[in-house]
Amino acid sequence: MERMTLDFEGKVAVLKFNHPEVMNAIGGLMLEDFAEAMQAISDPANGARCLYLTGVGRGFCAGANLQDDHQPQRRGSGNGLRSSYHPLLLGLRDLEMPMVTAVNGAAAGVGMSFAMMGDIICASKNAFFLQAFARIGLVPDGGATFMLPRLVGWGRAVELSMLAERLSAETAHEWGLVNRLFEDNEALEEGAMKIANQLANGPRSLAFIREAYWNTWHNAFEQQLDLEARLQSKASASGDFAEGVSAFLEKRDPRFKGE
Repeated sequence: MERMTLDFEGKVAVLKFNHPEVMNAIGGLMLEDFAEAMQAISDPANGARCLYLTGVGRGFCAGANLQDDHQPQRRGSGNGLRSSYHPLLLGLRDLEMPMVTAVNGAAAGVGMSFAMMGDIICASKNAFFLQAFARIGLVPDGGATFMLPRLVGWGRAVELSMLAERLSAETAHEWGLVNRLFEDNEALEEGAMKIANQLANGPRSLAFIREAYWNTWHNAFEQQLDLEARLQSKASASGDFAEGVSAFLEKRDPRFKGE
């Protein structure tokens, strides 16, 4: 892969946007590499139990690379979104493991959408978020119009999208878009990886928790109660539940295996 890097550090899949010359703006090659990386991350043989997504250099992801010659289709095209971006976003949603995003600089356009896919969103004070689409006459995409109002509220989401103003990491933290804020990129890398490792060593039920919260955005209350019951049946049948109960009774830390 040229435009993404993927390393398995213990039980954490460390995935990085890797085109720092353009602040990790997304082009066709990066989309292809991202899809390849997703297959490897989802392969049980690689042992990943948490995904950590960040960017190489000074930026997280500056959105689409409008000068890229390898775009599969024109960036503003709905068909281009459906064929290239949507499978990646749906794949991230359906991952059977927690996801941590570490925003180390600009998260603009669809880059902001990828940042918001994290279950735990971390950022350094050097970072900022930008719904840049209106600046070039486009509509927010990458699921931004779904996730943003749910994270920061309707009014703030519309304001960010229509005025296309920068949102600092500190304000994003105050608004609830960012879970954990770090002083600089070095502290971000250390702190976000610590969280990723904690999740990677957690129980199998973390994947079920993730599934439950994604579904709560469209389920009725009765449907959510039923989903909780079905997921609880799966969790209670896992080896990690048995280990958790044993550890509690024996007054020791549990040793979860993700099984």
